[in-house]
Amino acid sequence: MGLVRSAAVAGAFYPAEPDILARDVRQFLDAVPHRMSALAPLALPKAIIAPHAGYIYSGPIAASVYARLTGARHQITRVVLFGPSHRVAFPGLAVPSSDRFETPLGPVSLDRQAIAGLLQIPGVITLDAAHAQEHSLEVHLPFLQILFDNISLIPVVVGEAHPDLVAKALETVWGGEETLVVISSDLSHYQAYDVARQLDLRTSQAIERLDLEAIAYDQACGRLPIAGLLIQAKRHGLTAETVDLRNSGDTAGPRDKVVGYGSWAFGFNSPSERQGTSEDMARRHGPLLLDLARQAITARLHGHQRPLPSNLPTALHAPGASFVTLKRQGTLRGCIGSPTAWRPLVEDVADNAEKAAFHDPRFKPLRSEEWADLDVSLSILTPSEPMTFVDEADLLAQLRPRVDGLIIEDGARRALFLPSVWEMLPDPADFLQHLKHKAGMPPNHWSNTFSAKRFQAIEIEEG
Repeated sequence: MGLVRSAAVAGAFYPAEPDILARDVRQFLDAVPHRMSALAPLALPKAIIAPHAGYIYSGPIAASVYARLTGARHQITRVVLFGPSHRVAFPGLAVPSSDRFETPLGPVSLDRQAIAGLLQIPGVITLDAAHAQEHSLEVHLPFLQILFDNISLIPVVVGEAHPDLVAKALETVWGGEETLVVISSDLSHYQAYDVARQLDLRTSQAIERLDLEAIAYDQACGRLPIAGLLIQAKRHGLTAETVDLRNSGDTAGPRDKVVGYGSWAFGFNSPSERQGTSEDMARRHGPLLLDLARQAITARLHGHQRPLPSNLPTALHAPGASFVTLKRQGTLRGCIGSPTAWRPLVEDVADNAEKAAFHDPRFKPLRSEEWADLDVSLSILTPSEPMTFVDEADLLAQLRPRVDGLIIEDGARRALFLPSVWEMLPDPADFLQHLKHKAGMPPNHWSNTFSAKRFQAIEIEEG
């Protein structure tokens, strides 16, 4: 059976009962779409940073970034997990001698071949004592076990090590699309609430800039593994996106002395690269996505449960945002969509197709006799980009008719236009004015809190 590293903090940092633990992790993940303000990229992250405190404190923040991976169950087969040492002081990096780690949810096998490769690097040692009671790695395992099937794990505890050594070790096990890199770190410790927020914001901004020199020891207990990842991100052309940034005062603790938590996703270096990936996906899999939309509507018309076919291409299981538009004899018959990518694209398309047909409040539910001459089209949204402008004239000057979709927001008022709306409203001033009306804003509305994001949409049409 081999050596086992048993769970050390079950019942303390997270529930020891398997059913309760699985339920809690799923509830954290399920709650994410109702809380997150960041727009998830279409492509899956290559690497993430997530916190490692007790679940009542940091579980929601960790879930915010783990939710980005819900579509990768069949893609991710290996996880590289680096976290700081809290109990044992040692130089370098430590790997275990065990063959598997266990949690209340069961065992996770270790990739012993990859670990053997790490041990060829000077500064990487086998040190079971560093792993025996270390929580910074263990608390991530239940999330990984719920999200993925039959992963292998490469766990590394980081002691006093130079960031270059961490980066070299990460490069050795970097892998391809099958490998996810997880860096474990909390942020500031035991500061007053407002002080912590300012300090953690600086840390977040440094991570987004990939500026490892700007992160001091008191800003993140996992500073060294983070620094190694930032080196790798530069090397591989990745960019960092802040997904969540809160502290224990926001979740389950008092505000006089808080611990900061954040989560980040690392992916493509630029929105244009992500757009290119979206275009490639649409070109290759557009007909399949249209079939999925039609199958969802057909099933509902016949009173059947909506199908989700198996063995679909991996790209379609990645988080994606879509709009489904229905037209009958050239006239709009329904349009429903998702402004954010928070679930697998296949699920997003199927659900939006059903809602466009039966739950668009502007129309009565679709009838069987309408089905024969119904045209279905899809819009796959690229990740949105925040726009910077000084006034409305500046915003209008930046808009690209027939290219940009636009999201505007001010307080609780928010609305979105797809790029296709330019066909009806080709003048930017009219486009913005009608979008304000859709958001419930007066035509001349402007304020210091008014914000706008633009995106593009890859159109998929029948025929």
